[in-house]
Amino acid sequence: MWIEREMSNELRALARTFPVVALVGPRQAGKTSILEREFPEYHYASLDAAMNAEAAETRPQEFLDRFPPPVVLDEVQYAPSFFRYIKTVVDSRKGENGLFIITGSQNFMLMENLSESLAGRVAVVPFLGLSGKEWNLTGEVSRHFQWQDFLFNGYFPALWANLEARPSRQRWYQGYMSTYLERDVRNLLNVGNLRDFERFIRACAVRCGQILNLSELGRDVGISTPTSKQWLSVLQASNQIHLLEPYHRSMGKRLSKSPKLYFTDTGLAAYLMGFDSASSLWSSKEAGALWENHVINQWLRYRDWREPSLGLWHWRDQGGNEVDLVLEKDRRLIAIECKLKERPGKKDTKGITRLRAFYGQDEVSAGYLACPVDMAFDLEPAITVVSGWETWSLPS
Repeated sequence: MWIEREMSNELRALARTFPVVALVGPRQAGKTSILEREFPEYHYASLDAAMNAEAAETRPQEFLDRFPPPVVLDEVQYAPSFFRYIKTVVDSRKGENGLFIITGSQNFMLMENLSESLAGRVAVVPFLGLSGKEWNLTGEVSRHFQWQDFLFNGYFPALWANLEARPSRQRWYQGYMSTYLERDVRNLLNVGNLRDFERFIRACAVRCGQILNLSELGRDVGISTPTSKQWLSVLQASNQIHLLEPYHRSMGKRLSKSPKLYFTDTGLAAYLMGFDSASSLWSSKEAGALWENHVINQWLRYRDWREPSLGLWHWRDQGGNEVDLVLEKDRRLIAIECKLKERPGKKDTKGITRLRAFYGQDEVSAGYLACPVDMAFDLEPAITVVSGWETWSLPS
């Protein structure tokens, strides 16, 4: 069963206007599947295969004779010197767009080579797993499952594409973690003990939605703060986590300066936390943090897929008042609090009220409580309760 992706039209448009399009995201997010579906006329080569990577690195013209443009190149970071050859081809065919569509799951190596060799020639598109809208529009899925199942099982398309033969969630994530540790972690970093790194990523999972404290994180795992910082960068580079930076406008000394930690897939976070069933997760104290993680993830997708200039932040003052998500649009702020409640009350608006008092009513154009509700309603003037299941329309 094909699950329609929101980026389909945008990818085709980008291929008409850029010579190179780069789709960047974690393994198994569906990058290859969407490209094979939207660009069936393209040649295809995976550089995950050592033979192809070696040919692209050492015999680039021979490789392109086998896979001439227009071509989709998967996991292109495994042939770093090939980027210069792509540039040569692009420059020799000025005016032609859609020559190369490349994918990568490791940001460090990919982005470094893109910036060095293809600046001004490439459109870079972050690509994560399914959004709430994509999953919800798949009628067969939403008839049999609820949003709690989606957040528990996660956003990877492979877990939803075949309802008659769905893979075991536990086995799937066990295999995913093994592949991730062996392929991405070993390639990105010389980690001496993968078991320690796995303990590190599990420690990160239990901190979903929390202010990042690197020294505490390293102490809990038994590694130094510099090592903790280095390993965290590996999780970022492989698109497993997102750090939501704090918002400040010239008054930074009065505000928190540490980012909040989120996983790009709630199913992986729940697996790493050790939850074996959706019911155990949603009755736990971690449920609220995972709901917040989901809401943040929906807006990450909205920004990356629809409005790249949209600013995403969190806000917290020295008194502990906070807003989970602050959007900055046209230099005005939109405040979003994530609450796992069907009937939120006035006390749940405290952070938004404080943000408005801090920056002024005119600076905060709208306030929302993102809750597990079906219908939006006004809780009080200028604060609306909305479904956090997927993104909603923003004020113009």
